[in-house]
Amino acid sequence: MLTLDITNALAKTITPSFGIPDQELSALRTSMKRYTEDWLNERKKGEHAWSMDPYDKKMIDSVKEAASKAKASRIRSVVWIGIGGSGLGPKVIREVLEGPDTIEFHLLDTIDPSIFEMTMKLIDWKRTLVVVASKSGGTLEPMSLFFACWEKLKTAMKERANERVVALTDPKSGNLNKFCKENAIDMLAIPPGVGGRFSILSPIGLFPIALLDGDVDEFVRGAKEMDTICQNTNFDENIAAQLACVQFLLDTKRSYPIRVIMPYSQRLESIARWNQQLIAESLGKTETANPIPLAAVGTQDQHSLLQQWMAGPRKTWHIFIREENKPQVNLPEKIEEPFEYLAGKSFGDLVDACHLGTAQALASVNRPNVTLSISELNERTLGELFFFFMTEVIFLGKLYRIDPYGQPGVEIGKNMTKEMLSN
Repeated sequence: MLTLDITNALAKTITPSFGIPDQELSALRTSMKRYTEDWLNERKKGEHAWSMDPYDKKMIDSVKEAASKAKASRIRSVVWIGIGGSGLGPKVIREVLEGPDTIEFHLLDTIDPSIFEMTMKLIDWKRTLVVVASKSGGTLEPMSLFFACWEKLKTAMKERANERVVALTDPKSGNLNKFCKENAIDMLAIPPGVGGRFSILSPIGLFPIALLDGDVDEFVRGAKEMDTICQNTNFDENIAAQLACVQFLLDTKRSYPIRVIMPYSQRLESIARWNQQLIAESLGKTETANPIPLAAVGTQDQHSLLQQWMAGPRKTWHIFIREENKPQVNLPEKIEEPFEYLAGKSFGDLVDACHLGTAQALASVNRPNVTLSISELNERTLGELFFFFMTEVIFLGKLYRIDPYGQPGVEIGKNMTKEMLSN
């Protein structure tokens, strides 16, 4: 289960000048109750389609069936092609679930020719499944990568190349949909009302879990359980509402615009970048006030950025993510001086000490931070974490009065790039 500790962001811990006084937080309780009710009513009208993905049994069954079919063909590796939400979400899942006994999972989310060339040399195309994820079917990066891989597959598999491709795309329209129908390529539908950065509960997230022998049902269960929490109109029981209020008040009342999300887990490094995209594309739409996300990871960024955070301009606040139960890997019982204080400690103890040391150090100089704790990193808690952050963005949209859907600034860049290449 996911828990939230906001103590180090409150005025009683870091003084009223830098933290959130109880009266400011209490003043938002009525608004958050109304916003939660609005969110629920909007869902009943068919809005926020992503929030209903965990309840789509037909979609979930189709993902399981596609994964079983792929594994029956004795594949040894997957080349996953996606960008943005179609790449960052699966990257999180790969980092959590890939191991020595799973298939090898290659994720292509860059058109850097050096990286692409190196990856191509690692692939046995006769034992590989290519997954291309693009809802529109027209995004430059995934489609260029796909057609390069398609040529490799055709060379290796001849007329059976189409049997080693699965496309995740719009179920009714788009150039990729058309190409797949013409070439008898299997497709998994990304629900029409679900945008890329909100698609992790669709086949974008479910399919890599299934391919990596993860438990799809547990992932969905975690999302549903978090949905129940996020529907609670009691502010003290709704952690997504609480984090949204902390974000809003620290930004608008205390001038902390930069939100640093920093997991103390290497396996969650990419969820910081996934959340960075979620916040930036959903809320980065006004020059007056909106969160500015920054991805970091512990313990590495203690050594690269902590000095700035401790003594630089007061513009940042932190969201730490920690695992409570970690693999038990211990140091030797006897270690020579001056390092004897490490003797017998587990690496989990060291990570926890680094997190607590950083959080307390920031609080000691009145720098706000909060901590999300995960009981254990697995499919169920991943489902909780993804649903939690997406709900928080919806609440933030209501607090900031920003529509969290659409990304007009991104579309301008895409169109200019396409025009340059066409000319």
